[in-house]
Amino acid sequence: MILIKNGLVKTMVGEDIENGQILIDGKKIVAVGKEVNAPADVEVIDAAGCIVTPGLIDGHCHVGMMEEGIGFEGNDVNEITDPITAQLRAIDAINPMDESFANAVAAGVTTSVTGPGSANVVGGTFLAMKNVGKRIDDMIIKNPVAMKCAFGENPKRCYNGKGRSPSTRMATAATLRTFLAKSQRYMEELEEAEKNGTKKPAFDPQLEAMLPVMRKEIPLKAHAHRADDIFTSIRIAKEFGLKITLDHCTEGHLIVDELVAEGLPALVGPSFGSKSKYELREKSFKTPGILNKAGMLICIITDANVIPLEHLPMCAGMAVKAGMDEQEAWKAITINPAKIIGIDDTVGSLEVGKDADIAIYCGNPLTDIDYQTKYTLIDGKVVYKA
Repeated sequence: MILIKNGLVKTMVGEDIENGQILIDGKKIVAVGKEVNAPADVEVIDAAGCIVTPGLIDGHCHVGMMEEGIGFEGNDVNEITDPITAQLRAIDAINPMDESFANAVAAGVTTSVTGPGSANVVGGTFLAMKNVGKRIDDMIIKNPVAMKCAFGENPKRCYNGKGRSPSTRMATAATLRTFLAKSQRYMEELEEAEKNGTKKPAFDPQLEAMLPVMRKEIPLKAHAHRADDIFTSIRIAKEFGLKITLDHCTEGHLIVDELVAEGLPALVGPSFGSKSKYELREKSFKTPGILNKAGMLICIITDANVIPLEHLPMCAGMAVKAGMDEQEAWKAITINPAKIIGIDDTVGSLEVGKDADIAIYCGNPLTDIDYQTKYTLIDGKVVYKA
């Protein structure tokens, strides 16, 4: 057993606990409070003068699929051969040996939600994973968590360069609608066959991959920066009665009233760096704070490797500097992404019964440029120590 004591414990589900204690037994948190009942021989981590938080979570990135410093041989994030590649699975492209994972863990980032890029209209499935391990199968929290789809410049650019559709926003929307209609019919034919004993439709790996989406078990994960693209993603999801998350949501602050009325979650970012394309012209660290204050459930993302995963706390700090409430920024990189992805029963807060994924910081990563990660724990094990 491990006892963490004397730190400022940020549970993310209630008030912070000054000089709080967390008791860990195996992989789980078994007690949290001002004082907990721990055995005399417990291993102690003294967090005096430190902040103790849940392990940080990035709700949208491509870590392990676009490896550091390798180029083409390490880039498995986009299969730019067909605008519809729903059958692709992130699990088959992630390299746990990529140095990005160790860098992330050293910054207290313990969970990442990673998957295909935005070249294709439908790109394949994302998963949620712990950021430590040798074998991806053993690192999974939940798989799949979402089906990637993309709007705006990226599909246009990728397929216009090949001289084929989609090369307009109209064609991107039409391609998605056509595929969703086929997926819906495939699901209905399967259900009819199971109910009436009729012949099943011929197996189709792309349509089979869409069944969790059509059954509303997982959402579409919609890459959309510009306001009109965000609205197109919502329009199409409504047409088919599907769940959807708004990923990037760069111009969300321009349409905040409309988005609040829709009641959808937003995964905001990457907000750091240059405005590398036209649809990023409104990019700002003010966006997450504006959406949060209006009542939306939001999280802050790196889109790693666009921003390296270890800089997730910096992104939250930049949002605070731009006006976001600090406690809400902490939630945006812990419990909020866990809720949006559907893994908040396991990670995202310091509560009894949850995985012992914990970060201990000397200094505040959201306000102090010279902070230091003292410890990172994943599943109750110390995986990083300064």
